[in-house]
Amino acid sequence: MAPKSDIEIAREAKMLPIQEIGKRLGIPDEDLFRYGPYKAKVSFDYIDTLKDKPDGKLILVTAITPTPAGEGKTTTSVGLADGLNRIGKKTIVCLREPSLGPCFGMKGGAAGGGYAQVVPMEDINLHFTGDLHAIGTAHNLLSALIDNHIYWGNELGIDARRITWRRVMDMNERALRDVVVSLGGVANGFPRQTGFDITVASEVMAIFCLALNLKDLQERLSKIVIGYTGDRKPILAKDVHGHGPMTTLLKDALMPNLVQTLENNPAFIHGGPFANIAHGCNTVLATTTALKLADYVVTEAGFGADLGAEKFFDIKCRKAGLKPAAAVIVATVRALKMHGGVARADLNTENTDAVRKGLENLGRHVGNVQKFGVPAIVGINQFIADTDAEMDVVMAYCKSLGVECFVNSHWADGGKGTEAIAAKVAEIADGGSANFKPLYAAELPLWEKIRAIAKNIYGADDATADSAVLSQIAQYEKEGYGNFPVCMAKTQYSFSSNPDLKGAPSGFTVPVREVRLSAGAEFLVAICGAIMTMPGLPRVPAANSIYVNDDGDIEGLF
Repeated sequence: MAPKSDIEIAREAKMLPIQEIGKRLGIPDEDLFRYGPYKAKVSFDYIDTLKDKPDGKLILVTAITPTPAGEGKTTTSVGLADGLNRIGKKTIVCLREPSLGPCFGMKGGAAGGGYAQVVPMEDINLHFTGDLHAIGTAHNLLSALIDNHIYWGNELGIDARRITWRRVMDMNERALRDVVVSLGGVANGFPRQTGFDITVASEVMAIFCLALNLKDLQERLSKIVIGYTGDRKPILAKDVHGHGPMTTLLKDALMPNLVQTLENNPAFIHGGPFANIAHGCNTVLATTTALKLADYVVTEAGFGADLGAEKFFDIKCRKAGLKPAAAVIVATVRALKMHGGVARADLNTENTDAVRKGLENLGRHVGNVQKFGVPAIVGINQFIADTDAEMDVVMAYCKSLGVECFVNSHWADGGKGTEAIAAKVAEIADGGSANFKPLYAAELPLWEKIRAIAKNIYGADDATADSAVLSQIAQYEKEGYGNFPVCMAKTQYSFSSNPDLKGAPSGFTVPVREVRLSAGAEFLVAICGAIMTMPGLPRVPAANSIYVNDDGDIEGLF
């Protein structure tokens, strides 16, 4: 008998009314703004009452460099939170909201899998509570205000050639990467070249995820640099009166979303920037709220630790004053074999030599996390085809690094399959051995921050850029943005900027081809190699298999 699909398992879930989940956390019914029976937002008024409560322990779940074989970081996050609750530790899991781009593109859904899921899975993977729509609409409102200002006389003197604010949509659409707008005559404005990014790459998304409250959100939105005048004077969102109406569109969206796991444990799912082209973490507001409500908070950061974890530490934790107590690095035997040179078609065949070779990727990630002063352990996400011999190779390698390793069966067994690693995570978090520190000081020049990440995290010889990029960085420093952290936009499939270089490559440089200022989010985006801020669909997109059956149920969503 074939194993049940994720969507079949999710449909069989015995969900509790969201008020029951809220009651376990002490949230009154009147402070839950419900979106149907199983989803709710937590009110700002209630969040304000928590400010004097002590914080719980923050645990990061990250991973090795992703492969098509899958790693299961979200699944592990959910399974670990369920495991902690099973052993009596009051725990909340904090995750990102899925983007419709990968749901209908290559990845599919992002609500966990097997018996380690957050539910209602279909709602979460589709429109959920409308947060991403609100973010995209707020972003595009600012775009409309810019072109409208130019149409009605351009009092600010905006140079149409120097407008840096693009448009967004929450879908993979390569045809919109570069476009010309305002064609069709005088009534439609002044033609100019622009383009679209995916919503999760929007600076509005980054601001949304880093904002401490509504006041902070509006202040950050006001600082967005939308372009420049002819004499290079920056024009801000507040100059075109954009920050007020944008905040209005985002007011309800900023309240954290409360849902539940299959085991009826609380989950906050809020905000969703990608980690390859953005900073890859859920909202600060959801995380800080969870820390007031639980003894332990499990959160994930996107893709491998070179991207998500580095940005979690250097951007989110730095900006929000968070101090992570422990980290779990997720690996699979299948992914390690791919890093060791095995083709996807051969992953079900035992190959200890390939596992051994692929472990250099895991080793670099372990060392990187430890550079931030955060104690790390390894969690193996178990697959049916994994053999004892292959597992033994991984366990022996971790022992040689002085790092504990646990085999987890949460996909098949839920929280029961993570009890051992949960107990260890709690022990480490309670032990207080973490001594968190960012990779680089805020005072370090922007280019040196880029080089520090390339050399110390990616293992590169150096970073390179042409004179135009270096001049732009110098200009940003002159304008007062030199203390910002750096958000590297780089392929998730390799430590390098070449997605085909697996394992732990060396002897390469990281080419920075463009830098973009996110003045409201307060970081500089360094775009490396051929990375795109608007993905395209694969040859056979996941959308091809998604439909509604005769009973009105969604099929093909995973």
